Amino acid sequence: MGIVLKNILAVIPAGDKDEVRETTVYIEGNRIAALGQKPEGFQEEKVIDGKDKLVIPGLVNCHTHSYMAFMRNVADDLSFMDWLFGTIDPIEQQMTDEDTYWGACLAIIEMMKSGTTCFNDMQMNIHQTTRAVKESGMRAVISRGLIGSGNDEAGQMRLRQAYEERDGAKGCDRLSFMLGPHAPYTCDDGFMRVVSEEAKKNKMRIHVHLSESVSEIQQIQEKYGCSPIEMADKNGLFDVPAIAAHCVQITDKDIDILKEKNVSVVTNPASNMKLGNGFAPVPEMLEKGVNVCLGTDGAASNNSLNMFHELSLLTLIHKGTHKTPQCISAREGFRIATINGAKALGLEEEIGSIEEGKKADLAILDLNTPSLTPRNNLIAGLSYSANGSEVETVIIDGKIVMENRKILTMDEELVYKKINEIIARMGLDKKEY
Repeated sequence: MGIVLKNILAVIPAGDKDEVRETTVYIEGNRIAALGQKPEGFQEEKVIDGKDKLVIPGLVNCHTHSYMAFMRNVADDLSFMDWLFGTIDPIEQQMTDEDTYWGACLAIIEMMKSGTTCFNDMQMNIHQTTRAVKESGMRAVISRGLIGSGNDEAGQMRLRQAYEERDGAKGCDRLSFMLGPHAPYTCDDGFMRVVSEEAKKNKMRIHVHLSESVSEIQQIQEKYGCSPIEMADKNGLFDVPAIAAHCVQITDKDIDILKEKNVSVVTNPASNMKLGNGFAPVPEMLEKGVNVCLGTDGAASNNSLNMFHELSLLTLIHKGTHKTPQCISAREGFRIATINGAKALGLEEEIGSIEEGKKADLAILDLNTPSLTPRNNLIAGLSYSANGSEVETVIIDGKIVMENRKILTMDEELVYKKINEIIARMGLDKKEY
């Protein structure tokens, strides 16, 4: 389909920054064919009037657990280890494949409705998240969460499942895959070496949780005599392109390792604050040249998958912790939520900015809203005042998946019905007022 976004304001790269200017965007197939001038031979099939609208590159959620969407508001105000092993893990043990599927469907709806067009997921029940992605038109990078000890059969089984899921998704170019060793407290050093060798052999990236909590730091220091980041590095996880989620409790030495090994760090401010884990030293990582990107984490710990909320937190909390309003500007924050995320996923040549030849993964915002009025600095508006409800239309891979706030690829009412059935079955519907 040839889609035209006519005379629309757009956030477009200008060197190492972004600027807002009016243009016409021509989409042919799944790519942006041109900006401004109509390409020769272009066939218009749908024209979207850009009056009072702003088009942005779709936001990139670089760390989440989509299946957890049905766990929203069921494990609040708990310490990290109590949250994980006392509440979330028992729920996960009850999950069926269908629960994972419907959780992913709910997560995708929420992300689409708030302008996210690609997410990096760590999940448990294979084929279910990929099924939801295929059906919905979303773009995703999937990691089967890996837990193991040495070369044990349980770890090997999960690795086989990771490959089975990857191989079963061939033919869908909106899906790509990483290996996902869960964390240093669930993967020992021997299993980390197994996973790193598998990643090198199969030319796959790695997605891992690192240095999220004080208890994790203490546990790894006692067991291995080093930090989680040092442990991961010693066991080869950074010998391939890697994404490290959280990195809250880290040292200058850890940051140097992340930079030296070109590790991308996903900061998840809402989840880290809610679980009492602290604030990642994002300004210090940026200062040393680490590629920092943005994620929501799962709805069980956030309790939202809204990247605009995360972007606002990112650009505000470090100003407060560092006592300087120049800390992480609106422009820096927006790039962290878009092109930096694409780079972390190895997709920077395909998504993350509005440029000719890139995939048409776009979100169109209504500017006739209180949060984006006046229009004197729209990039500041995106980072500080937008809340996601302004997103009107979403295009992924050149296809309109949401128009005028209506999801076109999924039955929203059915998803809500199924989610409510799941929480009733698990006894998670207890009401507290």
